[in-house]
Amino acid sequence: MSQTPTQHTPFATVVDPAALDVSDEVREAVRDGRPVLAMESTIFTHGLPRPRGGEVALAAEEQVRAAGVVPATIGVVDGVPTVGMSAVQIDQLAGDDDVIKASVRELPVARATGASAGTTIAATAYLAHAAGIEVFSTGGLGGVHHGASSTFDESADLVTLARVPVVLVSSGAKAILDIPATLERFETLSVPVIGYRTSRYPGFYVRDSGYPIGQRVESAEQVAEVYRASRALGLPASVLVGNPISEPDSLDPAALDEVIERAWAAAEEQGVRGQASTPFLLDFIRRETGDASLEANVALYRGNVALGCEIASALTGPGAVRI
Repeated sequence: MSQTPTQHTPFATVVDPAALDVSDEVREAVRDGRPVLAMESTIFTHGLPRPRGGEVALAAEEQVRAAGVVPATIGVVDGVPTVGMSAVQIDQLAGDDDVIKASVRELPVARATGASAGTTIAATAYLAHAAGIEVFSTGGLGGVHHGASSTFDESADLVTLARVPVVLVSSGAKAILDIPATLERFETLSVPVIGYRTSRYPGFYVRDSGYPIGQRVESAEQVAEVYRASRALGLPASVLVGNPISEPDSLDPAALDEVIERAWAAAEEQGVRGQASTPFLLDFIRRETGDASLEANVALYRGNVALGCEIASALTGPGAVRI
């Protein structure tokens, strides 16, 4: 079933309801003001190895339901952007060798060609907002790549999050990125970055990237208030919540830095560029850490899903505004 999008759709456009498939469960929850949590699909199509990716996605759906929240896994199924994928659809994309990776720019191509796609943070945020979903949990953000001053290699996540108003919970930008440059770009784009019970920007696999952030909140309710204030002011950007990985699940920062340096050297030697960079680098790190980075990735994702559920529930409580 398709849903009429909210009036404040991203990029100052109106999304044709026929272009999306929003599940009945998600559509009714949004209509009734019940908590819904969006989740991306590239984590199980490109981010995690098979069959672990599909297992993690289905476990996340169960985790969300156990918290009293409606899960909305988002992807492109046979050309159709789908908000609230079924277990069968998740299994389909998780096991599809031909599934592509779709940011916002690939959505019309997938739609026109009938391709299935895992949606990136940018595409997932776009589709979540078009369906009226306010909260989105992921693992790590895209951002500015090393050497971007000459290659201009920056994730589309940056620009899209400046234009799409959702609450996005992550554990910081991915460890392979230029973190200070990414934070500078978010500042330039007027995208608020707040730490959840921390004044340090999370470092994906580690709790502290080494860089401070100016704003801190202590509860899901405070996150909800920041988002409400942003919407009341008519601001277009997402609110980014940095939620550090738990201490027991984090990796050793010094050892990780050494592996990341070798990962970048390998990518340079093999000529890996563009959208292929992130999967290549993360897989290199996974192999070199003996799957420790994989387990850390899964752990931080579960933590972000848990916090996302709390924020979604806070937004539907007393004082919630539907814009």
